[in-house]
Amino acid sequence: MPAMAMAALLPARPARAAMRVTLAVGSRAAYAFRHLPLTVAAKLDFFRAEGVDITWLEFASDALALQAVQDGVADVGAMGYEATLRLREGRPAVRSLVLQGRSPQLALAVSARALPHYRSMEDLRRRRIGVFEFGSLSHAMASMALAQAGLNPDEVDFVAVGEGARALSALRSGQVHALSHADPVMARLEQKGEVRVVNDARSLAGAQALFGGQMPGGCLVATPQFLQKRANEAQALAHGVVHALKWLQTAAPADIVRTVPPEQLMGDRGLYLSALARVREAMSPDGLMPDGGPETALRALSALDPAIAARRPDLSRTYTQEFARKAKLKFSA
Repeated sequence: MPAMAMAALLPARPARAAMRVTLAVGSRAAYAFRHLPLTVAAKLDFFRAEGVDITWLEFASDALALQAVQDGVADVGAMGYEATLRLREGRPAVRSLVLQGRSPQLALAVSARALPHYRSMEDLRRRRIGVFEFGSLSHAMASMALAQAGLNPDEVDFVAVGEGARALSALRSGQVHALSHADPVMARLEQKGEVRVVNDARSLAGAQALFGGQMPGGCLVATPQFLQKRANEAQALAHGVVHALKWLQTAAPADIVRTVPPEQLMGDRGLYLSALARVREAMSPDGLMPDGGPETALRALSALDPAIAARRPDLSRTYTQEFARKAKLKFSA
């Protein structure tokens, strides 16, 4: 019997079952670029190529995405690294497994209408500063900027303004006199000349000047139990993200715009491209946690809440380089 005929009589080899992961994404709308590598990996099928099928859950804040991971609603979360340090007692710990960005992509700006003659941070004394949410990194950033200027954070009033339209309205209506936020909000206000940026942590140099070191940005986090018991899924996710980071290093801006879903282009292609050029260097080149990054993040959050430092968290348990190192080797990132 011919070999082909014999092969036809053999039972078909079952296809490899896709690994299934539920991923909670925090505040995608508030951060136009923090989750860009994740978006690229999904749109270009880098995750599918690694054999992982993702169910996406969108949340309005990192806190809600973190809660979903801790409650077992999601397997993995996409959020700022600082979330690993803001854990409440009795709640499961999470670790960063691959880094997406190496700056917080935030800026502090003053209203051109409310403070047309602004000259220094002293002019913010007894003024209202809008932040994304209380306890967030945007809150910590504003506090650090004030402290560097010799002001006590208690000398201003912080207002939680949320994301998008709410944040824009808060500044335009005069509810707040300054705003600590991310793109697309800040880019849109800058484009129209409505604000003057006084501290810019969207670039590497600006972030280092403000935070005093390399500041980790967005990352994927999971519980230690997930990383141990479902290491294959964790590795597949790291491969997908690092593949996207490698692609982003050389992709033309037009290719990035074609890849990103229209609803994530900030409603203005030109504005998106301008903002992208400013933050592109802040993308992680290889998914690895930078040296001193966890310590920098701890200092930033401790400036806002000294109790965090008082707990003396073991920073080595807030992240792992294992998965990113393997991905870096695979893709020569």
